[in-house]
Amino acid sequence: MKIDFWQLSRDPADIVCALIAQRVLDSGERLLVVSKDAGQREAISKALWKSGPTSFLANGEAGGAGDDSQPVLLSDNTDAANSASHVIYADGEFRDADGFTRTFLLFDDASVEAARATWRSLDGKDGLERSFFRQDGGKWVKVA
Repeated sequence: MKIDFWQLSRDPADIVCALIAQRVLDSGERLLVVSKDAGQREAISKALWKSGPTSFLANGEAGGAGDDSQPVLLSDNTDAANSASHVIYADGEFRDADGFTRTFLLFDDASVEAARATWRSLDGKDGLERSFFRQDGGKWVKVA
């Protein structure tokens, strides 16, 4: 499993989620976006509808009848009803969940200490690859 830590600075979580979602969908995979904040999930949904190559990335809030057909599913938990292989934790809170090949933890200045603690807690786990990204002049750069 691969876990990417993305430190937010210039762009908010909704914009970064749309960027990551486009890449995930372009690779033929599905995505689950997790946040316990309903307002944040709504902002992410709006950003997704505005961001794709055809002007939108289809998405839906978990709990609906068509969850299994959503390419991007927004939820307050890690139940991937859309069979997502990738998950974004948009609220900065890491959840230990099985079944994902790639995890993105987005965090800002308010949650940097929690992200550092998560990084340390994953140290030495078998089959786990960690990466750390931050923005530099508007571009995302892999730091570690």
